[in-house]
Amino acid sequence: MKLFFGQIFPDLIIDSDEQQHITKVLRMREGEEIFVTDGNGNLAKGNLVFEGKKVLLDVTEIKKNLPDFSPKLHIAIAPTKNIDRIEFFVEKAVEMGISEISFILTEKTERKNISIEKLRKQAISASKQSHRFHFPKVNDLTKFSEFMKNLNSENTFVAHCNENLERISLNDIPKLENYTFLIGPEGDFSDKEIQLLAEKGIKAVSLGNQRLRTETAGIFVAAWNYDKMF
Repeated sequence: MKLFFGQIFPDLIIDSDEQQHITKVLRMREGEEIFVTDGNGNLAKGNLVFEGKKVLLDVTEIKKNLPDFSPKLHIAIAPTKNIDRIEFFVEKAVEMGISEISFILTEKTERKNISIEKLRKQAISASKQSHRFHFPKVNDLTKFSEFMKNLNSENTFVAHCNENLERISLNDIPKLENYTFLIGPEGDFSDKEIQLLAEKGIKAVSLGNQRLRTETAGIFVAAWNYDKMF
């Protein structure tokens, strides 16, 4: 399946970057069959039509409201100092069906700025690569204190490294329709942040005996949720 991103309703418009990719990189020919998704669960199939520099689609079929992954997973993660590592997390988490990604600015977060548009494009690319028709939501960098305000203690969990505090195993988490996990920076969440989460009723979880890098912890949780989809 040659899958591209674009608008399907009310009119089908292939994304401008995708048009460039089709003509300049892939050098596809008129009449070739492709698929276009809007990332909202809709999929169009058709044949390429070139009108000057415009790339159009002669639509032969449209499928609406295709099913999404379940359970849904939202990971809130602190950006790593090396941005390549957080980009790797985004790619792999998207491939494993994550529904939403937030970036949180904690007390020990070393990277204070990220290119959110670049990460969103990477999420779209990973979605197409893995043939996803529902693209994950990628949120702006948010202060930890702001992110905490709307957390639901019933389905939210924090993975921290403090072995002196009570933490449950991932295997002890009940089956839910959606989950939110908080993953801290290289230096972990501060004691104050862990206390604030505990006061809000957020349960702490252990990801095993090994100490994981930030992006590894995020991928680990994504893989745990991916296993629940089947």
